[in-house]
Amino acid sequence: MSELNYHHLRYFHEVAKDGNLTRTAERLNVSQSALSTQIRTLEARIGHQLFERRGRQLVLTEVGHITLDYSERIFEAGEELEATLRQASAGRQAVRIGALSTLSRNFQIGFLAPIIGRQDVEIVLRSGSANVLFEALQAMALDVVLTTEPPARDVFSSFIAHRVAEQKVLLHGTPHRLRHATLEEMLREEPVILPTDSSIRTGFDSLITRHGLRPQVAAEVDDMAMIRLLAREDAGLAITPAVVLADELREGLLMTAPFDLDIGEDFYAVTLQRRFPNPLVAELLEKAREAEAAKAD
Repeated sequence: MSELNYHHLRYFHEVAKDGNLTRTAERLNVSQSALSTQIRTLEARIGHQLFERRGRQLVLTEVGHITLDYSERIFEAGEELEATLRQASAGRQAVRIGALSTLSRNFQIGFLAPIIGRQDVEIVLRSGSANVLFEALQAMALDVVLTTEPPARDVFSSFIAHRVAEQKVLLHGTPHRLRHATLEEMLREEPVILPTDSSIRTGFDSLITRHGLRPQVAAEVDDMAMIRLLAREDAGLAITPAVVLADELREGLLMTAPFDLDIGEDFYAVTLQRRFPNPLVAELLEKAREAEAAKAD
């Protein structure tokens, strides 16, 4: 096994994917006999047959399936190694971050704060839908994905969801909308700006059902940045974590109602199980945990 050859594995991998020796030979622009020789050499090295012929198709044996699984992991490790070495030789480290397109920009900046402005770091930031971002993470085109919903473990079993922050969801608005004495009175009298499908929306729907309320909806928005703008324009009360409106709250343009909604939103940094993880991601995760612990104290 010490003589196991990377090229033998590569040819085996390509044939296993096609299931047809002739088709693979044409695609790789090599002779069919040369390809057969590579496969036979690999079988001799490991001492087991990798394929069974069924008509014109080549079907993997049990050992073939095991070998295919290991070969894919070997090639992934090789690609990670090349990327890591390219990054090290370049003198600057790059970190590729995906963020849900609806995610709070203020939260993103807070997460990236430890590396913003560093001369040895290049930040590549990409936004999109959860499915697109998780596919890019699986393909190692991203190092981490920021989101408010962790991926389903049964679908993306190789992902790790790190909960990096937990924020209380409250009502925020211009000062004149917060003059009410009770939560029930406020929700009866003032229009609200609601996020669309999310844990926040689920929690708010449960809240108004418990209180028997039917508030006036000023807008339903799937983008936290737009919720922020609508609240600034006095369209209604924004139902969101304070981080989304941090600048407006600090400047006194908006205020927070003194009522506990018993709604929270979690923020996750999702990574892929890798043999060569990006060290910048580990640094960001550690800083986020420290910030959350300090907030709890």
